[in-house]
Amino acid sequence: MLLRAAALALGIAELLAPRRITDLWVGLATRGEAEAKSWVYTAARIEGALLVLWALKGLTSGASDTDTPSDS
Repeated sequence: MLLRAAALALGIAELLAPRRITDLWVGLATRGEAEAKSWVYTAARIEGALLVLWALKGLTSGASDTDTPSDS
C-alpha cells in the first residue's frame, strides 16, 4: 500500500511538472552541467501516467499483490 501511495505521488508530480522532476534526477545522477533531451520530458509524463494508473488500480481493488492465497 505504501509503495502504491508513493507511486501515485511521484506519478502526479511527473504529470504536473515533468521538467522539475527530471531535472532533479538528472542533477542527482550527474556531476556538473547536464541537460536532458526534449523527448525525456514526454517520457516522464508517460511514466507518470502509468504510475498513476498502476497505483489507482491497486488502491481501488482493495487487495495488494501479496494478499493472493497460494495453492501450496
